[in-house]
Amino acid sequence: MVSVFHKDGLEDLLEALNKEGVKFLSTGGTQQFIEGLGYECQKVEDVTTYPSILGGRVKTLHPKVFGGILGRRDNEGDREQMAKYEIPEIDLVIVDLYPFEQTVASGASEADIIEKIDIGGISLIRAGAKNFQDVVIVPSKAEYAMLLDILKKQGAETTMEQRRQFATKAFGVSSHYDTAIHEWFRRS
Repeated sequence: MVSVFHKDGLEDLLEALNKEGVKFLSTGGTQQFIEGLGYECQKVEDVTTYPSILGGRVKTLHPKVFGGILGRRDNEGDREQMAKYEIPEIDLVIVDLYPFEQTVASGASEADIIEKIDIGGISLIRAGAKNFQDVVIVPSKAEYAMLLDILKKQGAETTMEQRRQFATKAFGVSSHYDTAIHEWFRRS
């Protein structure tokens, strides 16, 4: 699953992942970006059977996406439910968050600031980090180099310790983001 607001720096990572045979799943602009680089990319809408709705506020928030991320690969019950409901395994989540702090700093209106409170992205980050046993979560472009290094050295296989490191970074991103939103609400 690749769903990012900022696409800069993504090209090298996508190239390395594609060489490793990783299949891409994405939303809107990111999906178009991936296809524009010449890679196949499945639309999230094709998995969920729902379009992006409410002006883009709801794109990835769906059991087929979150079940694919949160499903425990070593849990027979989870595997049975994933099969029953045709939930694909999602083993890698590359996401970043709407630029909330930059929007506040720009002097934007309250309505514009509210729209930069990311819901799907933060949920993808938390889900991927929670299931680090089975999922690699790349919560910002700051971690692209870390994943590229792993791909170069060991291909598309990660260790538990590497996945835990990504999860640690993910919860740091989540904490920072929520703190910034909390501070804005507290002051406004």
